[in-house]
Amino acid sequence: MTAATLRRTPIYESHKRLGAKLVDFHGWELPVQYEGILKEHQAVRQRCGLFDVSHMGQVFVEGKDSLAFLQKVNTNDIGRLVPGKAVYSHLPNERGGVVDDVIVSCLGPGRYLVVVNAATADKDFAWFQKQSSGMEVSLSNKSDYYGMIAVQGPKALELVSAEFPAVAGMKRFCALEADVFGQHSFITTTGYTGEDGLEFIVPGEIASRLWDDLVAKGRSYGVAPCGLGSRDTLRLEAGYLLYGQDIDDDHSSLEAGYGWVVKFDKGDFIGKSVFLEHRDKGLKRRMTGVKLVDKGVPRPGSAVFAGEKKLGMLTSATFSPTLGAGIGMGYMVGDAAAPGTKLSVELYGRRLAAEVVKLPFYKK
Repeated sequence: MTAATLRRTPIYESHKRLGAKLVDFHGWELPVQYEGILKEHQAVRQRCGLFDVSHMGQVFVEGKDSLAFLQKVNTNDIGRLVPGKAVYSHLPNERGGVVDDVIVSCLGPGRYLVVVNAATADKDFAWFQKQSSGMEVSLSNKSDYYGMIAVQGPKALELVSAEFPAVAGMKRFCALEADVFGQHSFITTTGYTGEDGLEFIVPGEIASRLWDDLVAKGRSYGVAPCGLGSRDTLRLEAGYLLYGQDIDDDHSSLEAGYGWVVKFDKGDFIGKSVFLEHRDKGLKRRMTGVKLVDKGVPRPGSAVFAGEKKLGMLTSATFSPTLGAGIGMGYMVGDAAAPGTKLSVELYGRRLAAEVVKLPFYKK
């Protein structure tokens, strides 16, 4: 894909003005960093960071059968959501694999917003349309209409509540409909950094104005514009999955260590029989956290060994600024998941000493 064909978010010109280094991310031209990954990572852990996540998709689900439909296509229990609440979930396929990982917000009776990943937005919508056959449900893909800004870090709610007082009382995984610059918008208190935070979901025409406003007002809070580089180090430290890399159509939620998003007692859902088999018969592979003992920066695809036995490969791996060590996670076979188990990670033909650690690597 050439630079001319890359998609750009509504905030693209603001990124250029701020001197961002832009890269191709699943067909989108997005900032990988501004002042540096380490500085941006620390800003989010200590103060506050802003991320342009306008490439994410938004699907609205409405109608008499909206809840029944969402219960069918999600592993988590959407029936537990009351208006103003949100939940992280997986969309399972018939094989127990994952079509996507999503966040579902209940906006009101029979009204839901599903935030989907950038690279899978069209795939997810087609899957929704297929699964909604015969149901009284209205599906609307508004991914091209909205821009999305994530505000993450200990100062995030304080910064935003100065302008939007209702935010001050919001707990994690809440959703609010709000007026932003005269436009109907949404604020959700989720995020993918391991810190407190929220996301603005606003019409694209005001996204750049909101970004510039947050940058200006955030200066006194030590706010930093952040790119994909720090977003990746932050989410990996928090043990969060990257769809298409850590989880996909061929790996199940249970194998990924996300059994907590599979609610067996909520009734039937796609792939439930496969999940029950995995639960009852045990797993042949499971997501495992690995921390380097030797110095080095592991990479996705690095092979992991116990002695001379290859256990698997890292799906995500990088240097952890918080731990000051190389970290990674990947699917390992056998019983090598016990924390403290001695391993080695192959990097550029060398074996580096490592050990199994419990996920997540970092907790707030």
